[in-house]
Amino acid sequence: MKLFRHENRERNHDTRRIYALYELAYTLVDFGAATCFLIGSALFFWPAWETPAVWLFTIGSLLFFAKPAIRLAREVKLLRMGKYETLAERMER
Repeated sequence: MKLFRHENRERNHDTRRIYALYELAYTLVDFGAATCFLIGSALFFWPAWETPAVWLFTIGSLLFFAKPAIRLAREVKLLRMGKYETLAERMER
């Protein structure tokens, strides 16, 4: 079994639920990053607000960094779930 395979997320109810939860987290992080960049961009219009703007850009960058980490964590979780199912099937034989 390999990472980033559609079959991994469609295997059973539990894998579909895990996929949905990780997608929700991914989307929330995406919105958080976009919000930080949008507000940070607006704050740059006023010199007195440059420091908070820089912090928002830094936080937004960290959130964008988290996105591929969430995807990789999801795929590893789904891969491991598949291996547990295979192990359980072998024990039944």
